[in-house]
Amino acid sequence: MEGTSLTPQQEKLKALQELLPEAFAEGKIDWEKLKATLGEDINFSNERYVLNWAGKSDAFKVLQTPSTKTLVPAKDESINFDTTENIFIEGENLEVLKVLQKSYFGKVKMIYIDPPYNTGNDSFIYPDKFSETKAEYEKRVGDKDEEGYMTKDSIFHPSFVGDGGGFKKNSKENGQYHSNWLNMMMPRLYLAKNLLTQDGVIFVSIDDNEVHNLRLLMNEIFGEENFISEIAWRKSDNQANIGQIARVKEYILCFTKSKEILNLNKIPLTDKAKKEYSYKDDKGNFRRGILLHKTRGRHYYNVTTKNGNILNGPWMIKEKEFRELDNENKILWTSSGDEQPYGKIYLHESNGQIASDFWDTSFGSNQEASLALEKLFDQRVFDFPKSTKLLKNLITIGSQEESLILDFFAGSGTTAHAVMELNKEDGGNRKYICVQLPEFCDEKSEAYKAGYKTIADISKERIRRASKTIVNGQLLMVNEKQAQLKKLLDENSLIKDQEKIDTLQTEINQLQLTINNYDSGFKVLKLAESNFKQWQQIEGKDAKALTEQMQLFIDPVAENATIENMVYEFLLKSGKDLNSKIEKFPSNGGVSEGRGGYFVINNSELVLLLESVSQTIIEQIIGEKPMKVIALDKLFTNNDQLKTNTVLQMRDAGIEFKTV
Repeated sequence: MEGTSLTPQQEKLKALQELLPEAFAEGKIDWEKLKATLGEDINFSNERYVLNWAGKSDAFKVLQTPSTKTLVPAKDESINFDTTENIFIEGENLEVLKVLQKSYFGKVKMIYIDPPYNTGNDSFIYPDKFSETKAEYEKRVGDKDEEGYMTKDSIFHPSFVGDGGGFKKNSKENGQYHSNWLNMMMPRLYLAKNLLTQDGVIFVSIDDNEVHNLRLLMNEIFGEENFISEIAWRKSDNQANIGQIARVKEYILCFTKSKEILNLNKIPLTDKAKKEYSYKDDKGNFRRGILLHKTRGRHYYNVTTKNGNILNGPWMIKEKEFRELDNENKILWTSSGDEQPYGKIYLHESNGQIASDFWDTSFGSNQEASLALEKLFDQRVFDFPKSTKLLKNLITIGSQEESLILDFFAGSGTTAHAVMELNKEDGGNRKYICVQLPEFCDEKSEAYKAGYKTIADISKERIRRASKTIVNGQLLMVNEKQAQLKKLLDENSLIKDQEKIDTLQTEINQLQLTINNYDSGFKVLKLAESNFKQWQQIEGKDAKALTEQMQLFIDPVAENATIENMVYEFLLKSGKDLNSKIEKFPSNGGVSEGRGGYFVINNSELVLLLESVSQTIIEQIIGEKPMKVIALDKLFTNNDQLKTNTVLQMRDAGIEFKTV
């Protein structure tokens, strides 16, 4: 309750909005529409079909502003950091998407995201302008009024001040309610599109609040011609009384980068679909397939029924194919009602079913997802997680067994969990990249009390627990089958069931092979400032400030930089992915292990010289025959001759050489 009365102006605006709702946009009068509504001026300026909103031009500027940030490894929070190919990135997702552009451009087969739905209670960073000060940000988005007082919706957290970020509740009372959400989504979707392969596909979960705007926005970014489907998913079996009509569904928008070459997979048969295979013959269970159809049939020929009646079509298959099926006993003849033939579609021959645009709760539900996550943690730590069952169906449709899958609104980590489960089930080797902002949990929440300070902490712990559960489950299956095998071999029967023994041994070998090849780890990286000092533009003609700025670049390496962090920054900014092979070689010139030497990336695609340099080291690097060498310029301080010789030697060897 505000405790203040309505002003005459507010009362008039409210009355006008009730009378002429078409003249309002985001709660404010659109004067152009008002004039047209009243018949005074029906000539709209710049008339064309376009999705437009307040702040769109600024959102484009944000999209086009490059990032200087990097990713640094957090090995103590990872599992099997040096061998896993799964990646979890903790950081603001717009900046992370920019950081990933060079290394992952055109490499991601599938993207799934579950962004804020803009229900009026969501809090997210908007607009994304990282160059401004906290004070500028607060004033622009309304955290402070013109007099400098904090407004009621401010929920800034001090830990984000350094990144220029922060959260702002996007209340429906805000003047630019839909615009704020679009400003948040647009640059992220543009950057995401760049990362998709040509046959890549993106799925976006959304509800009624923004599905209309999201569809138009994705039409603009991906092209209306690349729209695949708007799946309606029944998220709940509960008939919740929300408003006048119960809302039990959400949507999943599906777009591709290029519809011409997209090939979506079938999904596994649901339990409900399997029940349709209710007929049975000596070849197994089957369901009926329609052959005679008045509207879809195209072929006419005479077919004699078992009772001697003549049917002439129209048939859905050619006569030759029909006769072959009939000879192979693959035609089911009905004996009651209108006597006609049906095809037999066998369960054992089915490789799944084509997905429809309506999914019921057999594809996963909110209740199932919440209970599963609560069981994994032994308590409730996250509200409204997505279903792993739902995600496994989407991943099956949109990817192959070796695909890379990206989720940059990772939340509780459902996508990572689903990828791991699906790999276990079909022996695939899909990899994931999940990105989650370290958004603070409510201090009153059970998650916070249990030690999870941020949503990213919950996500990482879920991946650890899910990984352990999956691996333990596989080991348990091996132990059970080994016990069965031992029992068979120990039986005092002269005649062993050799077929059963061989089958069990094959299953055990296959399970052990799956366990050995299964990637149960993930490497954690965190968004951070660059390891190198950034040039700051000096305003005015302050000679002293300019001199101080120039002094900084005698050594461009930042004070808090580490060798390992620099290696990962050079990887990303050289276009190498985060799973690149990194080898450290001590030189033959007496440099000990752990001090000096150089880093070889992907078997000499790139060499990084970051600790020390000598003629011996240079000769050794040239012997590696790398494509490119990057060295810190400060290593050549007071040794111009060595630097000159290195430049010449690298050029003569056909090696690209660069100093930083």
